[in-house]
Order: sequence, then structure tokens, then C-alpha cells
Amino acid sequence: MASQDEQQQDPRIPKISSAIRVIPNFPKPGIMFQDITTLLLDTKAFSDTIDLFVERYKGQNISVVAGIEARGFIFGPPIALAIGAKFVPMRKPNKLPGEVISEEYSLEYGKDKMEMHVGAVQAGERALIIDDLVATGGTLSAAIRLLERVGVHVVECACVIELSGLKGRERLGDTPLFVLVNSA
Repeated sequence: MASQDEQQQDPRIPKISSAIRVIPNFPKPGIMFQDITTLLLDTKAFSDTIDLFVERYKGQNISVVAGIEARGFIFGPPIALAIGAKFVPMRKPNKLPGEVISEEYSLEYGKDKMEMHVGAVQAGERALIIDDLVATGGTLSAAIRLLERVGVHVVECACVIELSGLKGRERLGDTPLFVLVNSA
């Protein structure tokens, strides 16, 4: 895999970054919302985003791309198809039919849960976890714990955006984090 520094030098990164709209004071005062819908409207920037992830993970023997609800469902499936992996949705409680396994995690204002289908992954598989953004790292760390609990090796977490000031990377333990765009 190319190092983070090598990837940051890629000429596609500034276009991707500029395609992400920042909306102040949404959803509440003081929040600078990173809106990826404008990235999705820019077909070149969206394609480049997928391509950068595919280039990084192709040939890495990854058999599972686990996408975190909901925006991980946008980026995960095309990456999974391109690298020959299956896509596994990681959902909020009571959204998946059938038997699930869950992991609870803390939020600033309480607790939440993440679920995936029992049998969606097998012990020994190698996984990539994908989401649009890492902030405090709670959701990604729950996804890591959930997959590791059933014997999956999490190769890396990947996000389009990192809010580096919130130090979410620190909650991921030994699992590497790869991001395309850093934001304060």
C-alpha cells in the first residue's frame, strides 16, 4: 500500500477536497458539517475518490469491505466490486432482518449499537472498514471490535474525511486509518 504521504501528493486530492461542501452551524451551532453530497454530484471527483481507494487496496487480499451506515454504503460497494471482495453492511439497530451480532459504543450524549448479520463474515477473513468521515472514532472502533470478535482481521479503516482535531484516530488502537482529506 502507498503511504499516507505518497497518497496526499496525488493530484486528485485537491479536487476531491474542493468538491466537499462545508456547511457552518449544521446540524447545530458550532458544527462545521462536511457535506459529501456535493462530492457525489461531481462525477470526476467521486470517481477519483473510488479510484484512490481501489488503487490502495487492490491486491491486498481483502475479502470483506464493511461499510458503516449510511455513507459507507455509498463508497463501500464500488470499492468491494473493484477489488473482488464482498460488501458487508454495518447497520444501526433493528435495520437488518434475521439474526445479528451487535456491538455497543459510546456517543457524546449516550450509547448506540452497530449490527451485522451473523455469518456475513468468517474467522480469518481480511477486512477493510469504510466510512465517509472519522470524527471521534467511536463508530469505527465499534466496527473494529465487532469484526475482530468473530475472528476477522481488520487490515485498515478508510475514510474520505478526517476531522483530525477530534482525535478519532487515537481510538482505533493498532488498526491503521487511511484518509484522503484532513479537516480541522
